[in-house]
Amino acid sequence: MFEEAQYFAPVAAQDDGSVVVELAASHPGFADPVYRARRNAIAGLAVHHRRGEPIPAAEYTELEHEIWTLVIRELAVKHAKYATAEYLEGAERLGLPETRIPQLEEVSGLLEPLTGFRYLPAAGLVPLRDFYGVLADGYFHSTQYIRHHSVPFYTPEPDVIHEVIGHANALAHDRYAALYRLAGAAARRVDSEEALEFVSKIFWFTLEFGVMLEGPELKAYGAGILSSYGEIEEFRGMSIRPLDIRAMGTTDYDITRYQDVLFRAESLQHLEDVVGGFWENCDDDSIAKLLTDA
Repeated sequence: MFEEAQYFAPVAAQDDGSVVVELAASHPGFADPVYRARRNAIAGLAVHHRRGEPIPAAEYTELEHEIWTLVIRELAVKHAKYATAEYLEGAERLGLPETRIPQLEEVSGLLEPLTGFRYLPAAGLVPLRDFYGVLADGYFHSTQYIRHHSVPFYTPEPDVIHEVIGHANALAHDRYAALYRLAGAAARRVDSEEALEFVSKIFWFTLEFGVMLEGPELKAYGAGILSSYGEIEEFRGMSIRPLDIRAMGTTDYDITRYQDVLFRAESLQHLEDVVGGFWENCDDDSIAKLLTDA
């Protein structure tokens, strides 16, 4: 229920080098000073990180590890029923720990030998071009904090559960990882903001909230669905439309609620042909034509 790279809480650097994360009054952790202090400290790890250096470890509490354990075990049951075979294969290859939150450096160490991807820590807002562009180099920006303990099955913004359980399991599969790289290359290739937004919307309706037929059953492969305890039970009841580049690139969505419009691939090969083919060849001119024809 959020847009990658757009819906992070604002982060402000102070004169003394500290970092403050501005949580909205509606955020579950807004009135919890302990949680807010931890968010500030964890965000600071990312602010001071430089690519190529080891990612600083976040010192998670026992309560935070318990939230991870609860959510990953509950999601695993739902994944067995609702996730695509390739996503499940990626999860098995990756082998995320079940009883503790893995450090991003650890996730990178598991992921890189499989598909070449590594994680980069994100403190807050990552500009769209940067967020998507680094995918071409095999990097994925990720937060390190975990959701507030009062609502373990809900987060108003992408946390480490979404970033790792949702995305890393997909990135551990060669064919999905190749699609992420193609999305990154497309984001780098286009110049206009309109074209970049079009590319990002295709990502949203596929690698974030994509669904796919597996035989007669509709399964999910999008990280936003597969990391959401509630949405994974609801996606089959949404308005399911055929995979269509122009429609996806021009459809608006509400990041604050379950996605009521989803686009269905007929198979992974179909997704690769349609979406992978678009990302591989699109440019400002071809996207401008799609927007004009819409």
